[in-house]
Amino acid sequence: MKKHTLEYYLSLNYKVELYPDDGAFVAEIPDLPGCITQGDTMEEAVALINEAKHLWLETAINRGISIQEPKNLDEYSGKFLLRMPKSLHARLAAQATDEGVSLNQYVVSLLSGKAVESRSATVASPDSAYS
Repeated sequence: MKKHTLEYYLSLNYKVELYPDDGAFVAEIPDLPGCITQGDTMEEAVALINEAKHLWLETAINRGISIQEPKNLDEYSGKFLLRMPKSLHARLAAQATDEGVSLNQYVVSLLSGKAVESRSATVASPDSAYS
């Protein structure tokens, strides 16, 4: 990976994930492992993640750690082929019908919910993320 200046990395549009957690709000940048913070309000969490991003990038540059640039979502079409047992297909189709949505919509909602549930709360420093 090519090394750039702090200003270069700060100018990149890193995706920020913001979600509620025990009465507060957590903000993290998935492309920068361990770049995570929390605030009492969404506004505070957003302000703090910008500060955390600056410190994370500065630390990584000073320590010579490779910095991942933001992922390009244009690389993904939003489609993939999935094979499953006929019995599972039938069960999912029936559940989608019960919910009054398409099978595609139903499966996307199941996957989205599971992805949110599996979010890791592990906080890592720039060093440990690349060791």
